[in-house]
Amino acid sequence: MAESVAPLVHSRIHRALSRPNHLMGADRELVLLTGLATVILMFVVLTWYSVLLGLAIWIAVVGVLRIMAKADPMMRQVYLRHIGYRPSYHPTSSPWRRY
Repeated sequence: MAESVAPLVHSRIHRALSRPNHLMGADRELVLLTGLATVILMFVVLTWYSVLLGLAIWIAVVGVLRIMAKADPMMRQVYLRHIGYRPSYHPTSSPWRRY
């Protein structure tokens, strides 16, 4: 008796649904936060030196953020989750159990 096998079902997964949300090759929120901080620096001090320093800081930080995003696109989220963990967990069935 020949066994009938159903063909595999193919589903398209669009790239936009699985890509990280980046701006200029780095984490979007960190790039915008860095840009805001440097713009504040430039407009509070209001000298040509502050404009040049702000641009240099922004370019350098965006470069570092791009390197970070190439290493791991979700690095910021992983770090934020990591700092929320306790240094050690007691071997109990519930974290609220009294000893």
